[in-house]
Amino acid sequence: MPTDATQQISREQILSHVQHTLMELFEVSSSEVSPEARLYEDLDIDSIDAVDLVVELKRFTGRRIDPEAFKVVRSIDDVVDAVESLMRA
Repeated sequence: MPTDATQQISREQILSHVQHTLMELFEVSSSEVSPEARLYEDLDIDSIDAVDLVVELKRFTGRRIDPEAFKVVRSIDDVVDAVESLMRA
């Protein structure tokens, strides 16, 4: 169960964490990690990388992330939306 502090994480904090994670885990340059960047086409994230991202987001949120629901995610902004929805649930 997430703490109250976790529930109060802002959209900007989520975006910052996702961007930092992409740069650290997948060596994506900071100039490439805009909210509009598409994970597969622009950032060259493959399905194995996507699993690693889901695992990191689980650590960040303290919640289980359904990989099936994550399949519809296409851009960094979609990832932020998914994490925000998960945090509100």
